[in-house]
Amino acid sequence: MSNLEIEQIAAEYEEATNVFLKAFEQLSPADLDKPKQDGWNARQVIHHLADSESQSCARLKRLIAEPGSVIQGYDENKWADALTLGYKELPIENSLALFKASRAASVEIIKRLTIEQLSNAGVHTESGAYDVRKWLKSYTNHPKDHAKQLLAN
Repeated sequence: MSNLEIEQIAAEYEEATNVFLKAFEQLSPADLDKPKQDGWNARQVIHHLADSESQSCARLKRLIAEPGSVIQGYDENKWADALTLGYKELPIENSLALFKASRAASVEIIKRLTIEQLSNAGVHTESGAYDVRKWLKSYTNHPKDHAKQLLAN
């Protein structure tokens, strides 16, 4: 893998951010609270994505700075159901800002990765061995998956 390939990875990661934001722009305010077949409405998806991406940025930093670390998982459904976290009623503006900031911070790190750092690994509490390559695959796809969810019935 070359620096050109890392630039491509960073571009794909950044494009995934834009895919989600474009899907969000297609929603009307009334769409935010419409139930979806999978159980989460758009408001909940947006709050989830903000939390997930802020966690992911911290995970990437840990993999880079502290290889061998434990990468803590979390139960996204418990977070969504925790009334204090407000997934069902809080405004989405802060979560959108957190999503954008987390993705922007992560892409800057991705652009600085060395080939060797792609193998930096830790142990994820839910999925076991977890390296930067696995992180990249997961979090490049994550917003694209949720963009589809936003636009689905």
